[in-house]
Amino acid sequence: MPYQFLKFETKDGVSVITLNRPEVYNALNDEITFELQDAFKVVAKDKSIRVVVLTGEGKAFCSGQDLKTGSHASAGKRSFLDSLNKRYNPLILGMRDLPKPIVCRLNGVAAGAGCSIALACDIIVASEEASLIEVFINIGLVPDSGSSHFLPRLVGMAKAFELCSTGKKIGGQEAFDLGLINKVVKHNELDAAVKFYTDYYSHAPTRAVGLIKKMLRKSATASLEEMLEYEAYLQEIAGSTHDHQEGVTAFLEKRKPTFLGM
Repeated sequence: MPYQFLKFETKDGVSVITLNRPEVYNALNDEITFELQDAFKVVAKDKSIRVVVLTGEGKAFCSGQDLKTGSHASAGKRSFLDSLNKRYNPLILGMRDLPKPIVCRLNGVAAGAGCSIALACDIIVASEEASLIEVFINIGLVPDSGSSHFLPRLVGMAKAFELCSTGKKIGGQEAFDLGLINKVVKHNELDAAVKFYTDYYSHAPTRAVGLIKKMLRKSATASLEEMLEYEAYLQEIAGSTHDHQEGVTAFLEKRKPTFLGM
């Protein structure tokens, strides 16, 4: 379906979702957050889609909540609880529950909720010119949209507190050094670096990749005993897939497997 504030293109099993409000650094208004929710639902239902790229049009990835539009222009008229429960939280959960990998093409600044959305992706490939900033503290707010979940797990409690309570901007190289992102490259090499991942995931055993994503999410709060049981449960599912059979057959025949994502 056509979107007003997103570009959505699919080719050869790869969907590219582009935040498309470059004139405001892809700031998030009501419409774009609902469009993002819908786009990820479309991806989840389409079996031909094996991997998603999420990026921003223009110089920025996403500058966070648009404070200049509609009711958000006046803090007194805004219900943060309502906004998060209807707009941001379903989006983040939709991304984390998506049984397919999401590659963030971090082309520029990701601030506030934009930072949270980037961190909700499975792989982050960043330009040297990109940056991440938990900007909430600068307007007297606390992190939301999942940042309080993602950051401590990525950088530890002390560093997470520093980033959230000071609003320090983290450049691409520092983000890589901290373990916030997977790869940092020169800006003109960004598309090639993203393609390396999409080429892999568009030919990977997609069901197994989705189960790994689900497994690692549960591991954050589960005991070893619980994870051993859960691994066995998911392995039974993975073992019944076409791609498992293809992988074993290819190994025995000493050839490269052709995974269909089934």
